[in-house]
Amino acid sequence: MESLVAARRTLRASLEKSRALGAALARVGPRLDEIRQRLPSLEAAVRPIRADRGALAAAGGHIDRAVGPAAAVLKVFDAVHGLERSLLADPRADLFGYLSVLKRLEEALRFLSENCGLAVQWLDDIVEYLDDHSLADPRFIEALKASLDSLKPSPSALDGGLLVAALDKLESQFRRLLADHTAPLQMPSDIDGVPAIAPSPLPVSVINMLRAILERTTANDRLDRCISIYVDVRGSNVRASLRALDLEYLEITPAEFNGVQSIEGYIQKWCRHLEFAIKHLFEAEFKVCIEVFERAGPRDVALSCFAEIAAHAGMLAFLRFGKTVTETRKDPIKLLKLLDIFATLNRLRLDFNRIFGGKACSEIQNQTRDLIKRVIDGACEIFWELLHQVELQRQMPPPSDGAVPKLVTFVTDYCNKLLSEEHLPVLTQVLIINRSWKQEKFQERFLTDAILDIFKALEANFETWSKSYEDIPLSYLFAMNTHWHFYKNLKGTKLGELLGEAKLKEHEQYKDYYATYFLRESWGKLPSLLSREGLILFSGGRSKARDLVKQRLKAFNKSFDEMYQKQSTWVISDKELREKLCHSIVQMIVPSYRSYMQNYGPLVEQDASASKYAKYTAQSLENMLGSLFLHKPGRTMSLNIRHSNGKLNSVMTSMSRSASTVS
Repeated sequence: MESLVAARRTLRASLEKSRALGAALARVGPRLDEIRQRLPSLEAAVRPIRADRGALAAAGGHIDRAVGPAAAVLKVFDAVHGLERSLLADPRADLFGYLSVLKRLEEALRFLSENCGLAVQWLDDIVEYLDDHSLADPRFIEALKASLDSLKPSPSALDGGLLVAALDKLESQFRRLLADHTAPLQMPSDIDGVPAIAPSPLPVSVINMLRAILERTTANDRLDRCISIYVDVRGSNVRASLRALDLEYLEITPAEFNGVQSIEGYIQKWCRHLEFAIKHLFEAEFKVCIEVFERAGPRDVALSCFAEIAAHAGMLAFLRFGKTVTETRKDPIKLLKLLDIFATLNRLRLDFNRIFGGKACSEIQNQTRDLIKRVIDGACEIFWELLHQVELQRQMPPPSDGAVPKLVTFVTDYCNKLLSEEHLPVLTQVLIINRSWKQEKFQERFLTDAILDIFKALEANFETWSKSYEDIPLSYLFAMNTHWHFYKNLKGTKLGELLGEAKLKEHEQYKDYYATYFLRESWGKLPSLLSREGLILFSGGRSKARDLVKQRLKAFNKSFDEMYQKQSTWVISDKELREKLCHSIVQMIVPSYRSYMQNYGPLVEQDASASKYAKYTAQSLENMLGSLFLHKPGRTMSLNIRHSNGKLNSVMTSMSRSASTVS
């Protein structure tokens, strides 16, 4: 019984185990199906391992040679990503440290660009080897080829755009450095004689940082972007400095003014402003440009950068204004202004050649050459026409008041201007250059002979005008006035030296000659009217004497009044000459009148109509005669200038402009 019980227990335990095993097998069934489905792919994956030992041994060398370079590329690729944090930071904190990291990135990318393709090619070769020798499943081989093809198109994209981002930050720092250390030049109240001043000079430390940035941007073909930034910042600074000079007049057009005389003040400003701009602003900017860009490549880089700054900052506007002046109507004052412009350009010639001499400044060079040619041609044309312009005045009537013609005053002063130390060397140089362009020789006497011819034409005008007066005493007064003007105003001057002392003495003698004839033909006739003939002062002849005195005083008063009224409109501009002539008239008239009235005045003073004959006292005559020939304000000479085109222009705006304005 005990054996049966034990057997039953054993059977029951075996039955339970069988049931548990059956349940376990039921659970394992799906997993076996899954393994069965994966077996083909697993078989393909392990097939190279299952290849022939000799074939695997032959492939091992190929695989080792391909994996070595690929591993090195992957190592550098990891290093590139290790630089990302540093290069995405702000370079202001440590610019040179930032540039050092950027240089490492460039070296890494250069290594990748040189070796990545080679590593991919070697991997591609081993895949082809595996495929050719059927050492791996075809699907596996195709997957490897697809992965390798994805690496071939653009190895440069391996940095994920990190280099571009770093360069953008450097360019922003380049602009920031310029802007923080650039400010408009503080203009002095008087720009004449100011020593050279650099416009906000850049510190050496800043220049070194800018150079370091340019070195990296140049290495990455982005120099042009830094040049654009530099031109924008520094060009704006130069424009701001020039605005302080109030240069709005540079934009004036010929339609906005009448002749060069209306912009004389602007031309004077232009000469000073251009010299200041060249010597202080553009000169300093040129030096800074060279310092910043001298290591960024050829010298042309710095010169082209400066040329763009100069052109857009206002240099071309200066040249356009000079051209505008050359386009104004021709007149003698314009000649002086053109000489001023040429003198300014000539003083700046060496500076121009130095800072605008490069090919990049060709536009400024061309416009400058054009301006110089216009100035020289215009000045020579006006100079050689001066003689003709003076001759054209000969047909005009002389001054009705006998005064010195405005033309005489203007031309004598104008010729002295041309002969002055300020203008003569410039005019000589202009004439030499102009004749050299025509392949003609210049001789110094050409200039002096031309000026002497102008003066001779003026003298011929004067002679013609002197003979055109119907009133003889007025013609003598006019001649006396003009001869004295020639003598007094030319003595001790350049034109006087050119004419010679004998010629000046001749004018002085002619002045005395005509003064004598003037007195004789006018006031010299009055004393004879106060004749004492027939005046017998005794009782029987007193009545007859009274009648003769009345007649003679009446005739004297009438002649005096007529002559005084007529000559009170005549003018002697020179104070010394006027006082001397008035004194001569007084000495000729008053003593005779005083003596006559002392002797014969009592004959008529008791008469009821005494005031009719004893009209003047000696003192009143002296006062009246002393007030003769005074200039009347507002009176001008009605001369006109006829140009070669036949049009008449007011003398006040052409040849005979007042001497006070010219001097």
